[in-house]
Amino acid sequence: MKKVRFIYNPYSGENSIINELDNVIRLHQKVGLCVVPYRIQKGKDLSEALDIIDKTYEYILIAGGDGTVDSLVNAMKHRNIDIPIGILPVGTSNDFGKLINMPKDIEEACKQILGSRPVAVDVGKINDKYFINVASTGLFTDVSQKTDVNLKNTIGKLAYYLKGIEELPNFRKLKIKLSSKECNYDGEMYLLLVFNGKTAGSLNLATEAEITDGKLDVIMFKAIQIIEFLPLFIKLLKGDHLDSDKVIYFKTDDLYIESSEDIVTDIDGEKGPDFPLRIQCIKGGIKLLGIK
Repeated sequence: MKKVRFIYNPYSGENSIINELDNVIRLHQKVGLCVVPYRIQKGKDLSEALDIIDKTYEYILIAGGDGTVDSLVNAMKHRNIDIPIGILPVGTSNDFGKLINMPKDIEEACKQILGSRPVAVDVGKINDKYFINVASTGLFTDVSQKTDVNLKNTIGKLAYYLKGIEELPNFRKLKIKLSSKECNYDGEMYLLLVFNGKTAGSLNLATEAEITDGKLDVIMFKAIQIIEFLPLFIKLLKGDHLDSDKVIYFKTDDLYIESSEDIVTDIDGEKGPDFPLRIQCIKGGIKLLGIK
């Protein structure tokens, strides 16, 4: 009997996956697949969940948010494991799950995965780490890192907004230098996002992004006057912000970023590496199930 390694994060979102474990096992057994579960533990390296992976495993099923999926992708890459992944999006903000149209209902998501074929999709790489959705730096990028897990599980995305308000006193212009074959910039900005997916915090920012084009979508919000914020925000809500002269937007497969500012980087809600940054697109870097 073929096996499926089922890795689940009991802390993700509202702990909803805990009540769905039997459903996950039942649906897989129904089609002749044996589910071998692994419960993610705080302080434990997720990599140990891959110790038993061999040729008898059909795919890996991961239940968690974007950060949990990133952890799995990084562990697989570092171990050179190349089998398909199925994602059950049960985190607070499941931007990548939404991109591939995965249902929030666990039973429906399992059925969608079981009825699909693997598709090779791109992943981002930032220095020596991989990401599936977005890498960012600048103002507010560490909000997710600073938001209490219990608060996120209790009030969901509202917790991010509350923490964002707390960060307003730190609002300032930031010096940054970008280098790529498509664009070079040396100046001030507020926020820089490098997308493999389309959304961040459910905001559809990278409207032109595709996960199979071998490119990452770079969006940088320049440092502008306060009076210019409202028109830009309206453009953002309409999806017209990429054409604004207040925004730098381009696609690339290789980008170098330098900054001497005291700012952090973020990879799908988790702390990223320190500057300088080399960000690349790994075309077809993972095989994904359930894409619709």
